[in-house]
Amino acid sequence: MRLTCAIIDDEPLAVSLLESYVLKTPFLDLRGTYNSALDALTDLRDRPVDLLFLDIQMPELSGLEFSRILNADTRVIFTTAFDQYAVDSYRVNALDYLLKPIRYPDFLASANKAARWYELLRKPEASEAKEGSAPPVAEKGELESIFVKSEYKLLQIELRKIVYIEGLKDYVKIFVEDEPRPVLSLMSMKSLEDMLPSDRFVRVHRSFIVQPEKIKVIERNRIVFGKEYIPISDNYKQRFLEMLERRSILPK
Repeated sequence: MRLTCAIIDDEPLAVSLLESYVLKTPFLDLRGTYNSALDALTDLRDRPVDLLFLDIQMPELSGLEFSRILNADTRVIFTTAFDQYAVDSYRVNALDYLLKPIRYPDFLASANKAARWYELLRKPEASEAKEGSAPPVAEKGELESIFVKSEYKLLQIELRKIVYIEGLKDYVKIFVEDEPRPVLSLMSMKSLEDMLPSDRFVRVHRSFIVQPEKIKVIERNRIVFGKEYIPISDNYKQRFLEMLERRSILPK
């Protein structure tokens, strides 16, 4: 699968660097380079691309402002020299965020993330097109790992190693077996919950998702993981109890 793409950056050297990266990435098809968002406005409105490498700090119309008026089917990877824009980039639903100076391995990781996103998007369409095939039910049950962005890196986390997840306003902390610290990622609990297979993970509180097979002790309406106590709230208690019944031999 090939992805069409474009580059917008007011620095000619930055455009040249990104163009060289695109040209040596086999699945990317460069459709245009621009030195301002205004220059790209008409082209990208009439001929939208799959993927846009977009600088943030530009005169007249910033990358953040431009991203809000883009075709909804175009995914954005922001490129900038200023890390203070990281939170803003996620708020406009950017696919990724690259901090200058951009190395090719980081560029390739972001491009691969875009390719995976489009593969998941187009897979149901391809399946439905086959005669006699039923639309797939989001193949989350087949997932073995997920990729999350943490500190400008894309990390792969095996689902079987996730113990529990804690939500902290705009961030989540993913607690992984054998890791000294949790993985901190800028995303909502809802988006992560939607990504995870519902037969393997259960939400027990507005701030906590657990993997039932990792539970060893439940004490006084709390799940115990070592020295940590995860509360089970009333809003999520019923589903959690139903999960327990399927996995337990309990007196009626």
